[in-house]
Amino acid sequence: MVNIKSMTISKKKNKVATKNPETGILIEIKPAGSLVKIDFEELWRFRELLYILVWRNVKVRYKQTIVGVAWAIFQPLLTMIIFTIFFGRLAQMPSDNIPYPVFVFAGLVYWNYFSTALGAASGAMVENEGIIKKIYFPRLLIPFSATVTPAIDFGIALIVLVVLMIYYHLFPTFIGVLITPVLILISLMAVTGLGLVFASANVKYRDVRYILPFFIQILMFLTPVIYPVSIIPAKFQWLIYANPMAGVITVARTSFLGSGSTNWQILGISAGLSLVWLIFGLYYFRRTEKFFADII
Repeated sequence: MVNIKSMTISKKKNKVATKNPETGILIEIKPAGSLVKIDFEELWRFRELLYILVWRNVKVRYKQTIVGVAWAIFQPLLTMIIFTIFFGRLAQMPSDNIPYPVFVFAGLVYWNYFSTALGAASGAMVENEGIIKKIYFPRLLIPFSATVTPAIDFGIALIVLVVLMIYYHLFPTFIGVLITPVLILISLMAVTGLGLVFASANVKYRDVRYILPFFIQILMFLTPVIYPVSIIPAKFQWLIYANPMAGVITVARTSFLGSGSTNWQILGISAGLSLVWLIFGLYYFRRTEKFFADII
């Protein structure tokens, strides 16, 4: 029980201080100094909770499924087959001298991670309404765990991509292997930033659950998943690269598949845009998280 007599309030510093009468330890409760400042020490203390949230998401994702984690293989493979038939065979979509199945699968590996993580992060706060109202923990862990969970599917799909490349007598380049962690990090920053925005908005505006699937569907056609950027006139290509995932997928193909030289400028643009989205997402999340428990 808090001893009210020992509590002091400093309006100037906007903080509350209370002294435990038994231990004599002074505890200060005060807001963070910045809207985008992250308390890494606090996040580290709750690292086990992050592990629990991620593991729970994995179990829920494949609970009561017949093939389980194998869906991480079947989903991109089936999508690749459909795209190959309609866009590769019928529409004769160019693929930068790469077999179209490998070309489109390389794009799907990153796009499926992005779309799955964004959808999961946007609904994460509402789905965890119970624990948000009951106990305190860094709320940032909930949407972040939702963006980390699909990385398991990403890793499995990446292995399938390598097998598919070997089947077509293609082999990953050395620079492609080295740059893959960078591409994963850029994708994680982009989806975390957007996920934080949609997760925060979804708490107050439940229209997000209807808008987001449409947004993801439109964004896929604005991302070079089924087509190369080279078919777009040069003066309009900057519109495509305004999407961080466009640069990630383009560089992944040129570096990992060896279809061309790595465009470091495009990679830098994607990294910069992803960082901007991450900072904005953190700002918007920190600005609204104090109201989550009241309006969720």
